[in-house]
Amino acid sequence: MKIKYKKKQVRINFLLGMVWLANAIAQTIVNVNLAWFEYLWYLFPAFYLITYFYQKREQYLTIRNETIKQNWPFGKKIKLNHIEKIRHFAGEYTLQSGSQTMKININAIEEESLSNLKMELKKLNVEWV
Repeated sequence: MKIKYKKKQVRINFLLGMVWLANAIAQTIVNVNLAWFEYLWYLFPAFYLITYFYQKREQYLTIRNETIKQNWPFGKKIKLNHIEKIRHFAGEYTLQSGSQTMKININAIEEESLSNLKMELKKLNVEWV
């Protein structure tokens, strides 16, 4: 099961990528004698557009094979049966196992996916704080 980002969250990255791309193109057109470091303006749109496509493809979380995994390059992974405590505070869930902690920003999750996530977490026999 994939827990999806809010569409607004994903679209903002696309919009920022386009704005930075327009800025980078404007910088290269306006400045006649470009130094090599002025091409670094293209890194900003590249970052936002790569983030947009990655978020669109991978989504926020994946629950599969009794494991919950954050889908970003250094995302955490916790086995559902190792979760001991779930804390809901300030717009996020904190899943705690013996040695690991995973924070899930519920404000970034689509409504339907959020209800699916809550349903999966309620199935666990753990302490809610």
